Amino acid sequence: MRIEQLQAFLAITETGSFQQAARTCDCTQSTISRQIQSLEEALGLSLFHRHHQAKLTIGGERLLPHARKICQEWKLAHQSIESLLAGKQPELCVAAIHSVCAHLLPPILQQFCYEYPQVQLRVTALGSDRALKVLKDGLVDIAIVMDNRMFTSSPDMVVQNLYQEPIEVLMSAQHPLAEYSQVPWAELVKYPQVVFKDGYGMQRLVQEQFSKQGSKLHAVLELNTLDAFRGVVRQGKLIALLPRSALLDVHSDPTLAARSIEPTSQTGMNLSRQVVLVTTSDRLEIPPIQSFCDLVIKQLTACPAQPRVDSCSSDEEELIPNT
Repeated sequence: MRIEQLQAFLAITETGSFQQAARTCDCTQSTISRQIQSLEEALGLSLFHRHHQAKLTIGGERLLPHARKICQEWKLAHQSIESLLAGKQPELCVAAIHSVCAHLLPPILQQFCYEYPQVQLRVTALGSDRALKVLKDGLVDIAIVMDNRMFTSSPDMVVQNLYQEPIEVLMSAQHPLAEYSQVPWAELVKYPQVVFKDGYGMQRLVQEQFSKQGSKLHAVLELNTLDAFRGVVRQGKLIALLPRSALLDVHSDPTLAARSIEPTSQTGMNLSRQVVLVTTSDRLEIPPIQSFCDLVIKQLTACPAQPRVDSCSSDEEELIPNT
């Protein structure tokens, strides 16, 4: 049973004629006849008395209310899809890591709301792993996070690199490490740390770095907000490893200090994190979602996190599905 068959059936019912139904459906009378014949074969009974006027049989009378309901639902479904493709979706949900929500998204959100005033934008600050989980579960449309291949390796996931930023040390302005312009790893590991809770990409990154360096991470406290990190760190000897974008305004707080980490002797490279935009290939077919992704890529690959030393790149990349 196909929708065209039911539409032909209703057209004949309403006009009382195969010929008039063909005009209504903008096709030939032979096409209408084949649609009804195929429908009758599928159902196993005749639907019309074929006299000078097409009249419903008992089987046709029984099918009529169902055909009307099915065709009405099909019409509503078609209208809904057309609205979606026209950018008339009711809402767009974004999950992003805290530093992105606080410092980088606001101008993008303002621009999107200006371009799509009819779309309700919902933004939630989450840890990377949690954000990718709710994206995979279909609860959000876009995630801006630290990449985790455990969640993004499936073929339907689309991952776009946005920027890479260094990890720095947040400490009290009176902390012994504040005397360094770049904190040596050997000195950093001597102090207890505040870390993000389980499920945050930063916790995983810090743990992996300590493991690579053969050092033991002395984590004494787990938190999940940047304000909480600052409040605890300014009290004394605790330090925290945080991305540079989370420390942009530390210089204006006389009680806090931020220092870069001296490149390790093993690799000669600074500790850093990669921030990516993740969505799914089917969502990119929806204009508002594609537009939001374009805005993020344009803004965050151009000059992310307003770094104090690193130069900005203006290169933009297309969204490419994972393989």
